[in-house]
Amino acid sequence: MSSKALTPNATSTRRHQLFDFLYKWGMLLTVVALIALFGVLADGFLDPSNIINILRAIAIVTVIAIGVSLSLTVGGFDLSVGATASLANALVISLFVWHGLGTTAAIVVTLLLCSLVGLFNAFLIVVLNIPDMLATLASLFVIQGVAMTWSFGGSITENMLLPSGEMAEGSIPPAFSLLGQVPIIVVIMLAVTLVAQLGLSLTKHGRRMYALGGNPEAARLSGIRTVRYRVVAYVLASLLAGLGGILLASRIGSSQVNAGSGYLMDAVAAAWIGLSLAGSGKPNALGTLLGAVILGVLQNGLVMLSVPYYAMDIIKGLVLASALALTYFPRR
Repeated sequence: MSSKALTPNATSTRRHQLFDFLYKWGMLLTVVALIALFGVLADGFLDPSNIINILRAIAIVTVIAIGVSLSLTVGGFDLSVGATASLANALVISLFVWHGLGTTAAIVVTLLLCSLVGLFNAFLIVVLNIPDMLATLASLFVIQGVAMTWSFGGSITENMLLPSGEMAEGSIPPAFSLLGQVPIIVVIMLAVTLVAQLGLSLTKHGRRMYALGGNPEAARLSGIRTVRYRVVAYVLASLLAGLGGILLASRIGSSQVNAGSGYLMDAVAAAWIGLSLAGSGKPNALGTLLGAVILGVLQNGLVMLSVPYYAMDIIKGLVLASALALTYFPRR
């Protein structure tokens, strides 16, 4: 009799344990399942060369997405990262082609200018008290317009005809072109991930950013300089978006109109998926990397299976919804 009475509780406990396991490791299960599925269905998917292609494809998304994750740690959300990447793409190529700067100088100047975007976002959010999403949405349009204006609404390439009628005489240094190639681009992605993860997990500044994102008022009352950390988070997000734009410029060897805009949604998706890694429920760089891996594996596998491009978003959305359901479905 007592055994029968305990059965519902035992079932409930097992159900809770199952959902708890899926909440913590559902994202990893999704990665494994996708790799196994495409490994069986697509010839050559597991070839080392294809794995390298996937890593190269997700490198830029990962770098930009970690910037989004940093904005999430302080309870914010940066929608301007795609436009910032476009701006960096245009700036760094123009500094080479129009002004003849060297690799180091062009990269430093580009990153410094991108940091101004973060300061602009912080001004809108912290000083003018505009909600993060609305402020960075407005910033997105402003930065996108600045990038378009700077590039005169077109591409920037070597030997291009300038609006003045003269020919651009600068060239893209060979050293810069190596940044977007394997293995350097993959090393940069992993280095950014490692530094961000260690910074958030092991330093007092990372813990303070998490505290600010969890309860801003409590963080303020405990003596944390909330304004400073919010500003820093948005500047870092813009710097990483700028780095993503620089890597994109190195990879394609030119500046294309709104080249970084296509990375926005994937970066946002990777950052939000990353919250569920190990059941942390908070932004983290390793989870963001795995979120980007899911997107990269899915995109690569669908291409290898010759899925029509116009149907890819349907499948990608369904798989992402399934992955999120594994981690966010109520466990009670």
